[in-house]
Amino acid sequence: MRFRPVTPERLIAELADRIAVTAPQGRLRVAIDGAPAAEPELLAGALVDPLRARGRPVLHVRTEDFLRPASLRLEHGRRDPDSYYDGWFDLAGLRREVLDPAGPAGCGRVLPSLWDSRADRASRADYVDLPPGGVLLVSGALLAGAGLPVELTVHLLLTPGALGRRTPADQQWTLPAFARYADEVAPHRFADVVVRADDPRRPALGEPAADSRG
Repeated sequence: MRFRPVTPERLIAELADRIAVTAPQGRLRVAIDGAPAAEPELLAGALVDPLRARGRPVLHVRTEDFLRPASLRLEHGRRDPDSYYDGWFDLAGLRREVLDPAGPAGCGRVLPSLWDSRADRASRADYVDLPPGGVLLVSGALLAGAGLPVELTVHLLLTPGALGRRTPADQQWTLPAFARYADEVAPHRFADVVVRADDPRRPALGEPAADSRG
């Protein structure tokens, strides 16, 4: 895979252009996948206004708002990387409340937040309507390879060294989970768009070759 250096502003513009012209008559579900150190939420948030300027209604949903209850999430302790990998995120709830309603046969009525992890209770968010032609941006970690129904996947790729440097000390325990993710899933090999994100000031944009997609 070859990467083309771009400015952060150019990255947003090129991604917004690609998303805006994809499936223009129907809703588009886009996964922005990356470790917290790669800041997928920031990238998704930065795409909202440019997409709206291109005529596409947008809703941004974070997987951090679809965590499982603490009694399930922390069953094996607060720093178990295997639990983080397999059991922290309520992907069934994300699919039921967000991805399926935003799909081709869905009603477009989406719940933007399911769980308040700080209070450890339901977030009590109101449903919102995503109209035809709308774009759903779902940002978070470990999204690729989970079988989620999306039309476009953007993966933020970090080298192991950059991942280690950019992960805060209190989150270093998650690193084995991301090593496992890179080994077992290898999302950079099949994502529709791959962004080298070692340095957020100097991203690089690349796309996998057609014969490398899974």
